[in-house]
Amino acid sequence: MNLSALFQKALDSEFLTAEEGVFLFEKAPLADLMFVADEMRKKQVPHGKVTWQIDRNVNTTNVCIANCKFCNFYRVPGHPEAYITDMPTYRRKITETIKYGGDQLLLQGGHHPELGLDFYTNTFRQIKQEFPAIKLHALGPPEVAHITKLEKSTHREVLIALRNAGLDSLPGAGAEILIDRVRRLISKGKCGAQEWLDIMHEAHKLNITTSATMMFGHVETLEERFEHFVRIREVQSRKPVSSKGFLAFIPWTFQDVDTLLAKIRGVHNLVTPEEYIRMIAMSRIMLPNIKNIQASWLTVGKQTAQICLHAGANDFGSIMIEENVVSAAGAPHRFTYRTIQDAIREAGFEPQLRNQQYEWRAIPETIEEQVIDY
Repeated sequence: MNLSALFQKALDSEFLTAEEGVFLFEKAPLADLMFVADEMRKKQVPHGKVTWQIDRNVNTTNVCIANCKFCNFYRVPGHPEAYITDMPTYRRKITETIKYGGDQLLLQGGHHPELGLDFYTNTFRQIKQEFPAIKLHALGPPEVAHITKLEKSTHREVLIALRNAGLDSLPGAGAEILIDRVRRLISKGKCGAQEWLDIMHEAHKLNITTSATMMFGHVETLEERFEHFVRIREVQSRKPVSSKGFLAFIPWTFQDVDTLLAKIRGVHNLVTPEEYIRMIAMSRIMLPNIKNIQASWLTVGKQTAQICLHAGANDFGSIMIEENVVSAAGAPHRFTYRTIQDAIREAGFEPQLRNQQYEWRAIPETIEEQVIDY
């Protein structure tokens, strides 16, 4: 294989094979990878701004039977710390989110064995009735799969019911690595890779906007990361013309503090800043049919994420007024609406507030700055 030929193939927005991607990742100088990915970013996102968002990650429940080996957030049924979020809590958190300029809840939780479709549709409807302007970026393929099994229904029927109840978009949660060998080791209780992909394809057919993710730096091989890219890309290629499909791709690193993967299997996050930047560049190169690539400042920190804006990323994600799952495994980083814009400007770009559909928003005139307690 030839580096120059592969770079040109990428610049022509052609699909690289997984093998070609691994070759570039391993052999190409970082500066060259960053240059090619940045040129692709300029073509796909010509306005040149870096987008960001204000939302809040609220968890429906921490009860879960999936038993993921990288998760410190969940509690087994009957645990004294188990909870299901009630409407007074939603009201308080949504009111606070609006005060801080937010327009969306990222609403996710565990695989509760007793919470079926009615629970979620009733919750969504009540939130929308009381806060009609709030968008629900909710659940994810594993939760849809779990609800489908509880209801003995179909993915399509569950997605339609959720959409009719107020679901606005479907996050790319639970992708981890879309290879079943990996999933059996780290998240055996979740849906398999093909079911995750099938649910996303069904969502695209229903014109439900989605995102895709990758959690890497644990038990996967480099080749499996690139197979993950190919599988995501194939689903995007099959979406209806009228569908937005995957609007964004977000690669993030495994957070290992006190996780079972670390304590029992000795698996630790050894991803260096350079490796993460390479993965961002390869995300842009391997996924020419997904417009937005997001740098995960939450897991890699401000400085590495800033460099990623010169390596193919065009989005800085959300300030995340609240986040409990990844933080429980050691992610320490935080932004406010002011500091995230400062970070983007420091990197040499103009910040632009957006919504989940990547439509631009004006910063609310009445916005208050969140006080972060470190």
